[in-house]
Amino acid sequence: MAGIHITDIEAAINYWREKKPSPDGVTLAPELRALAEVYALMIFYHEDQADEHGFPPAAYAAWRVWYDSTPDTPCIAICSTSQGDAQCKGCGRSFDEVQHWPAMSPAQKRQTWRRITLESNAWRFNRYAERAGAGQAAPGPAADRAAS
Repeated sequence: MAGIHITDIEAAINYWREKKPSPDGVTLAPELRALAEVYALMIFYHEDQADEHGFPPAAYAAWRVWYDSTPDTPCIAICSTSQGDAQCKGCGRSFDEVQHWPAMSPAQKRQTWRRITLESNAWRFNRYAERAGAGQAAPGPAADRAAS
């Protein structure tokens, strides 16, 4: 079964902390309490992921709200698996991951996102991210003339 990584639980906790801040600095929203319980148990037992099917219903529901706020697919519409590559140069997913993406569970999708993010060698993490980054013109003769 697929596991939900502790960093995703942390992200969900931070999402809910922003969405429903504590009114007094002590009281937690129900979603935060549910996620914090899972998080605390993972820390106590030195686990870095928890089976998505073993989540308490309230914690899973809170995690799913966060999950639904994230991009569903890493696709950047430059798919090299359609050209025969075993791993897509655009998004970093394997051919099987691209083909089975719609049928994957949320935890399986997040595991794939985590792997391709840690590898960070797909175009989505370098060439195209750099182009979209600042929206600034690259230094060159035109930029040099403007500075003069």
